[in-house]
Amino acid sequence: MKALVFTTAYPNNVWPNDSVHVRQRVSQFAALDECGVKVVAPVPYFPPLKISQKWLFSQVARQEIIDGIEVYHPKYLMTPKVGMALYGLQMFLCALSTVRRVKRSFDFDLISAHTAYPEGLAGVLLGAYFNKPVVVSARGSDINLLQTFPLIRQLLRFTLNKADSVIAVSDALKRSMIGLGILDSKISVIPNGVDVKKFRSFPKEEARNILGLGSQKLILSVGNLTANKGFDLLVKAVRAFRVDHPSDNVQLAIIGEGDCRKSLETLVASLGLGAHVRLVGAVPHERLYIWYSAADVFCLASEREGWPNVLMEALACGIPVIATPVGGIPEIIVSEEIGLLTERQELKIAAAIRQAFDKQWRREKIVQYVRAHTWERAALDMRNVFESTLACGKKRPAHGSPRYSHKVKPGSATSSFLDSSTS
Repeated sequence: MKALVFTTAYPNNVWPNDSVHVRQRVSQFAALDECGVKVVAPVPYFPPLKISQKWLFSQVARQEIIDGIEVYHPKYLMTPKVGMALYGLQMFLCALSTVRRVKRSFDFDLISAHTAYPEGLAGVLLGAYFNKPVVVSARGSDINLLQTFPLIRQLLRFTLNKADSVIAVSDALKRSMIGLGILDSKISVIPNGVDVKKFRSFPKEEARNILGLGSQKLILSVGNLTANKGFDLLVKAVRAFRVDHPSDNVQLAIIGEGDCRKSLETLVASLGLGAHVRLVGAVPHERLYIWYSAADVFCLASEREGWPNVLMEALACGIPVIATPVGGIPEIIVSEEIGLLTERQELKIAAAIRQAFDKQWRREKIVQYVRAHTWERAALDMRNVFESTLACGKKRPAHGSPRYSHKVKPGSATSSFLDSSTS
């Protein structure tokens, strides 16, 4: 079986730590018997002018090898904050020549598009052009957030209905897609896994010595510094905790970079928490297990989530977690033996932190729970979906027939570019 993976959520030579969850899923699938993969991972076009950080897009290699897999990075046009409804079409048009070139030496059986929009729409259009079945994998915000935009909601419906199969990372995400009018029968739930070799339990004192940490109670959080992740709530929760427990020596360490860094720095300073909140910045993925192992508890205060890998990583290191009950999180924290669910409010989070500090956790029990969620299992489940999709695909029209065009409203923009793509 040969799969062409189409996604912008993939590491590259400039950002090697990006979207590791997709990389893991793809590389584990490629390692299965008789499974071949090539990846087309478009990046936005930006001129090589150092007028903003976006100039780094110009430094992304056109082609590279990652985990033994050929990865191509065609450039596509993207106008930030405007023209979002055109992203899928632009991505399709800009990637088409690259996919044609890949197909000459790698006649893929299907297209696996990761994230429902815009990659999913571009993948569906590529499937129409090459007459190949398409599997669209939804991650979380691509459904939960983007469906709040009326026009994008319609494009999501189009994409998911035209895809041959759909994969969701959680039951909660599957329910959201059913709410969009997608058939239950075409959606498979395949949660993300965790690399239990990379994320493993490590002696706490040794980890703290490596990191130069003291004996204070350590709360850890990891993620892109965006408003959705609720790092501001964690900072305020630490303040509330210290008001109620002034004698407790506690520190919050936040790992990650993003647009909210400056506002978080301002918040920490305004609350006088400089000695109790540390913005660590980016940490190489292979060293995160040391931070997890040094922590007493891991916290995630997100407003939206699909299946957050950071929770799985913390659990794999034997660390209990506190998180808000959104998206697939209640499907991860299924017992108070591994973590606590809390409302997304600073006083509630502070109370959960107190409860976690007072509770006797069994690290071996936490590690045992998460070992059932491996990337190998996810890859096998993905192969099963692909095989089922290909089996159904044997009934499709002869090669060269324009897929979907009979279902698209004549005269529409979608009809026009589908028809021209298959000529």
